[in-house]
Amino acid sequence: MKKGAELLLEITDVAYGGAGLGRHDGRVVFVPFTVPGETVRVRINRAHRSWLGGDVVEIVQPSPDRIAPPCPWFGRCGGCAYQHIAYPRQLEIKTRQVSEALRRIGKLPEPPVEPARPSPLAYGYRNRLTLHVEPPLVGFRGTDPRHLVDISRCLLADDTVNEALAQLRGKRHLHAGPATLRSNAHGGGFRQVNDGAAEVLAQVVAECAATGGVLVDAYCGSGFFARRLLGAFGRVIGLDWDARSIGAAQAGAQPGEEYLAGDTAALLPGVLQENPGAVVLLDPPAQGLAAEVIDALLAAQPARIVYVSCDPATLARDLAKLAPQHPLKRVVPVDMFPQTASIETVCLLES
Repeated sequence: MKKGAELLLEITDVAYGGAGLGRHDGRVVFVPFTVPGETVRVRINRAHRSWLGGDVVEIVQPSPDRIAPPCPWFGRCGGCAYQHIAYPRQLEIKTRQVSEALRRIGKLPEPPVEPARPSPLAYGYRNRLTLHVEPPLVGFRGTDPRHLVDISRCLLADDTVNEALAQLRGKRHLHAGPATLRSNAHGGGFRQVNDGAAEVLAQVVAECAATGGVLVDAYCGSGFFARRLLGAFGRVIGLDWDARSIGAAQAGAQPGEEYLAGDTAALLPGVLQENPGAVVLLDPPAQGLAAEVIDALLAAQPARIVYVSCDPATLARDLAKLAPQHPLKRVVPVDMFPQTASIETVCLLES
């Protein structure tokens, strides 16, 4: 199969990242902006030994879940992947992607994955945007990242952020580079990008953490989870490498809260040794857990581990190492970023 060739393809799934997936002559074919169950005519634009990539030429048989995307830049802007899919089906797709990652990468045959929790808002939820400025253009990298898509409004952003975007675009002299626009509703300090979904996430974390004597909140940031869980635990110990976030957490700390700045991999073994039976909350970056962190967890036998992940692949890799000793009890995807391919997941492991 050469570039430029066309074929008729049935879309059977959506891969993590947002591309629809079909098969042709034993090879996987990735096609963006398609929906499972559709039959599409595809023009091949990438050809590798084990997979192909293509663009839709014609939707021969559309899915009943296909909808008209409301954004005029959808398909060119690189920010959204799912505006063409009805929101309930987006949640089903993300639930399946988490389940498949745990099966395929984590080798967990029957992961207890619950249906993804929806965001209270499917649009207008972002209180922060980072755009690129290349005068006179202001916008986002496109599906072809070599190009900048000039936008006047982002449907994912709230009204305050879009007003800031209009003011930025109205400036006579624009400076090239990134520009971060924020809603000022909550003042300074770290703030989750989607306030409504962040509260859903916090509720799931609270359910999984339950109660206990000590909570060790690794990768705690400025204390988003720790502060909400303080009433359920006698003490909360937060760890984070970012001194500014720790400073913000310490500034508002109440009795029972302690925050330590430093590498989690270096701090966690000692903290767990000093607090046997603690509940551990993990919210690492997309890279997942360092080997030293996993070793510390396996050695300490904490009462419960609550793992918050923004990347199903690294989550599955880490659970493959933890689950034999700490069985996986719950997996709850939370849709922090509707219309995009991103997935937040909360897992509960117990000894």
